[in-house]
Amino acid sequence: MPYCEVDRYQNGEKWDGVRLFYRRYGRGAVKVLLVIGLAGTHDSWGPQIKGLTGSLEPADDEAEAERTDEESGDAASPAAAEGEDDGGEGDGIEVCCFDNRGVGRSSIPPHKSYYSTAIMARDALALMDHLGWKKAHVFGHSMGAMISCKLAAMAPQRVCSLALLNVTGGGFQCFPKVDGQMLSLAFRFLRAKTPEERALVDLETHYTEEYLNEKVGSCTRRTILYQEYVKGISSTGMQSNCGFEGQVNACWTHKMTSKELDTIRSAGFLVSVIHGRSDIIAQLCHARRLAERLIPVARMVELHGAHLVSHERPEEVNNALMELIKATKSMMKPEEWSSQPENSSETGALISARPVSVTIQTDDGGNAAVAVYNLLAKLQLSFLYVIGVILMGFEHMRNIVKVMKPSKINSATGNQR
Repeated sequence: MPYCEVDRYQNGEKWDGVRLFYRRYGRGAVKVLLVIGLAGTHDSWGPQIKGLTGSLEPADDEAEAERTDEESGDAASPAAAEGEDDGGEGDGIEVCCFDNRGVGRSSIPPHKSYYSTAIMARDALALMDHLGWKKAHVFGHSMGAMISCKLAAMAPQRVCSLALLNVTGGGFQCFPKVDGQMLSLAFRFLRAKTPEERALVDLETHYTEEYLNEKVGSCTRRTILYQEYVKGISSTGMQSNCGFEGQVNACWTHKMTSKELDTIRSAGFLVSVIHGRSDIIAQLCHARRLAERLIPVARMVELHGAHLVSHERPEEVNNALMELIKATKSMMKPEEWSSQPENSSETGALISARPVSVTIQTDDGGNAAVAVYNLLAKLQLSFLYVIGVILMGFEHMRNIVKVMKPSKINSATGNQR
């Protein structure tokens, strides 16, 4: 099985022997690193792997043999290592996806202090070193998009382009849209102890009801996806508590500073921010704001779909990713990338360099809505904080009750049962 020993590539830094499980697909000079989100495993990228490489058959064995040869002295061509087109490999695309620390077949450090988007970005860079990739197109989903942002700010020279799918910020921005449905889902998620219970919750948070209720043959997508989710969760096992809590900590503590965003803006690579309009996990407004802060290098692509828009609208997402790769190859200038006219496709994709913002111009030219919008945002964040504290308190009390549950004592023998 292909593993990356992170410690070997950390320049003296030690991360307690963390190993990352990864898979490679396709062959080509164009390198793409896919970074998955919270509680997700590498195979969650299936539709994009298929769309980018044309195959779901791993190429790990052959690639591992080549990497061993390179370490023995038979180095690959500089162009291939740089992630640029090379005559020997043609115009193909090679994709690598992996399990983040804390989930799947990768190591699960026991304490949440071993998890942050910065640490996990260094994991991804170590994997690129392990693969012999000097540069790659870096595409991330949800928490993986947060990690990708950190990677791009840490090592902009390693990034060919950056795609952020269903991204949000850290801290309070991590809280989903709050309504009755979301509170019910959060409660059920905390109580989910089996693959079947977890699958039911995941489906409702990942897809729109419209998509789940579509007929596929004699049954609905919901039925088919439920079976696939149960099988997938059962094969890798339920994520451990310390892995889940660590990854949640990474999301909660994530923050992109103005300096880091300036680094990304000035690095010269193109950015695509892709989001589902019906996402209840990562709210669209936060993705729009991030795209605005990355102008002129960023383009916003809004699609009809929910948090897993990459699965719900794979063709549109893959087209957007391929367009990003092609624009990078043609050395399109950031100004050209972000200044292309807004348009709407037949599939419902809205492409805009400047995300739609909520503004109301008053007669005297002032922006009256800004103050109101900011106030509402602060009120929402305060409400989200209270809800989060309540949920965490509920779970904490439930654990205390379990620990303090009195033991039954046999009065005759005095033995505990």
